[in-house]
Amino acid sequence: MSEYGTLEERVRCKALLKKVMRPEETIPFFKNGMNLGWSGFTPAGYPKAVPIALADHVERNNLQGKLRFNIFTGASVGAETEDRWAELDMIDRRWPYQTGKNIAAGINEGRIRMGDKHLSLFAQDLGYGFYTKDTESGKLDLAIIEVSAITEDGGLVPTSSGGVIPEILMICDRVIVEVNVGQPSFEGMHDTIICDNPPHRQVLNITRADSRIGTGAVPCDPAKIIAVVESRHRDNGRAFSEQDETSEAIASHIIDFFSHEVKAGRLPKNLLPLQSGVGSIANAVIGGLAKGPFSDLSVYTEVLQDTMLDLIDSGKLDCASSCSLSLSKDEGFPRFFANMDKYAGKILIRPLSISNAPEPIRRLGVIAMNTPVEIDIYAHANSTLVGGTRMINGIGGSGDFLRNGYLKIMHTPSSRPSKIDPNGITCVVPHCSHIDHTEHDLDVVVTEQGLADLRGLAPKERARRIIEKCAHPDYKPILAAYLEIATRDCIARKVGHEPQLWDRAFKMQLNLAQHGTMKIKNWDIKIDLCN
Repeated sequence: MSEYGTLEERVRCKALLKKVMRPEETIPFFKNGMNLGWSGFTPAGYPKAVPIALADHVERNNLQGKLRFNIFTGASVGAETEDRWAELDMIDRRWPYQTGKNIAAGINEGRIRMGDKHLSLFAQDLGYGFYTKDTESGKLDLAIIEVSAITEDGGLVPTSSGGVIPEILMICDRVIVEVNVGQPSFEGMHDTIICDNPPHRQVLNITRADSRIGTGAVPCDPAKIIAVVESRHRDNGRAFSEQDETSEAIASHIIDFFSHEVKAGRLPKNLLPLQSGVGSIANAVIGGLAKGPFSDLSVYTEVLQDTMLDLIDSGKLDCASSCSLSLSKDEGFPRFFANMDKYAGKILIRPLSISNAPEPIRRLGVIAMNTPVEIDIYAHANSTLVGGTRMINGIGGSGDFLRNGYLKIMHTPSSRPSKIDPNGITCVVPHCSHIDHTEHDLDVVVTEQGLADLRGLAPKERARRIIEKCAHPDYKPILAAYLEIATRDCIARKVGHEPQLWDRAFKMQLNLAQHGTMKIKNWDIKIDLCN
């Protein structure tokens, strides 16, 4: 028996107790080439017992590359599941976002076909059947859903994330349910609806971050459930690097900017609902707010990280809506469980199709804050592909919030180290090597060097502001020289609205690839396009 109760107590639809199986007993359900739907979102709320058992089976029987699947889930899940599956060559296709060394390697080596998509669009498109349109049934073959409980009528109460469970159940008729008794139940924390298809898609009547519009469980026909599996695995969580001077400086610039906007009357004293993406800088920004001058705050976001608990403990956060608890394994989750009564009353967990929907983001006036790979002088941003080709994680939900928020902020270090140079990579470049977010979507760019408010500025004005406020000192003269050369050349040819010289725009990225640093000596270049 778990300290958090028994499987029998959590499964209140008693007819389903006849379908209880050990994880190993579910292995015959899985066939090569299947389309699988998984619960989970940013290592939280994902199935563990069955995927681990299936990986053990493949490894034990030397089935690497012979039992491969297509995985559709909310976002990244734990390394002990999908990253191990990638190592065992068990993944053919993967949508829409991932983390893990092995799975990223498989994607970049061409062994795993990954599709990247704005998360709100992925959720609804999955429910529309767009990803299963070429299959014989038009549906997912099998789903694995982790839950805290099963209600009397078969409703599924998710654990630490909402993910795309409603959409999976819309297009899947065979479901394996993992009931996690190794942690407290999340019952009461969820607000779930299943969105109807157009033209009758319902209004999402969310007027506050804590508005409830749905139910605490996802409806599920008990006849769909083919197995119930007991799980005691905790979420693997997300590890964060310690806050450093760079992240703290970025947080300080943002808090100063908020204070200025409040004084100017463009923000209320308690700001507007906050969204913060994943990663150490985002974690630091929320941590800074816990020490900052603002109170009665609210959050409408897709992930809640460790410092969100600090914000609750500070007494400054009234409520938080999210798709998942993306807490760290060794600190965040134990802290949450030890004080669950206090934290649970402040937090609402929604499915991805609601947490990232443009409608409530625009209505609530969400302040969006996300971290890119790089940003260019005109405020285009690259969130996904290093060097324009190497996938790291995926676009996630950053586009959902940056396109629809009240204030759209991107924060990044001004430079990153390369193998030979502590400031060998500038995060402010003439032109991004890949563009996920356009200049039309960003209001503010922040580095540890400063903050550039771009609202109301024309392209060349934006470029000067970003170079002046955000570029690392080593790169300011290099970038200023490029802007001057490009402006002079393009104006002379009467094409100077947003000056770019394509024979030079990527010279810094090319220099990094060839010489290990983006510090070029000059902007001279010789290209004979005839040879």
